[in-house]
Amino acid sequence: MKILIIGGGNMGQSFAKSFINNFITDVENFAVLEKDSSKFEALKKIGIKHIYQSPTEKITEADLVVLAVKPQAFAGLATEIKNFISPEQVVLSIMAGVSIAKIEQYLGLDKIIRAMPNIAAQIGEGMSVFTSSDAVTRIELVTVQNLLESTGKNLYVANEDLIDAGTAVSGSGPAYVLYFMEAMMQAGIRLGFTKPQAEMLTYQTFKGIVEFFQNSPDDYRQLIDKIASKGGTTEAAIRFLDENKTNELIQKAVFKAYQRAKELGKF
Repeated sequence: MKILIIGGGNMGQSFAKSFINNFITDVENFAVLEKDSSKFEALKKIGIKHIYQSPTEKITEADLVVLAVKPQAFAGLATEIKNFISPEQVVLSIMAGVSIAKIEQYLGLDKIIRAMPNIAAQIGEGMSVFTSSDAVTRIELVTVQNLLESTGKNLYVANEDLIDAGTAVSGSGPAYVLYFMEAMMQAGIRLGFTKPQAEMLTYQTFKGIVEFFQNSPDDYRQLIDKIASKGGTTEAAIRFLDENKTNELIQKAVFKAYQRAKELGKF
């Protein structure tokens, strides 16, 4: 399979690295289109042999074209590549907020798969939500799903609106986790630990409870109740979080991300 990734930023590099490391295709059949020459060195380190700075007929040769540019840049990009795209090609978009209908409108083709991965795709531990247009065949969809599996786990949804929801939950989710981890680490430093000590305490706490939860028959609240023994330290902390409506605040933050995903698709 010949693959072209358009956009050599963080997510473009993540996909490129996963595809190459998992032998999805060989380097001769893999290319990246990236305008910013400052990204070339990083792409070469991943193992990319063919890097193009402007659209060429090479786009036409690809079986799969991956759109990994910022949504704000798509309209301009579409005018540059439209004449090189053919209806037989499958387009995989990992742009936030840009609908399948809009991609069809700007590129004039209908075989489109839309996915939202996250940054952990770089190490094969990502989470992607994806869907497709009706014109994509079952074989083409399964082929792309196998590609997504090289970056981590994936979830197919029939309702395209859930791609924007996935953007808010799992696409942006790693930043929420890191935000909470940073706050815990900072609290640890204020309590007297050194920065390395506070980082170790925080990191292992997150890593350990995720693995513990995955092997536990309890749901979230049951496990919280087991940890927060009556009258204890954990109960005091959880009560404070509940009194300040932290759960509701986090949900509102996720909805803000969802609304922004919707806004990004309007151009």
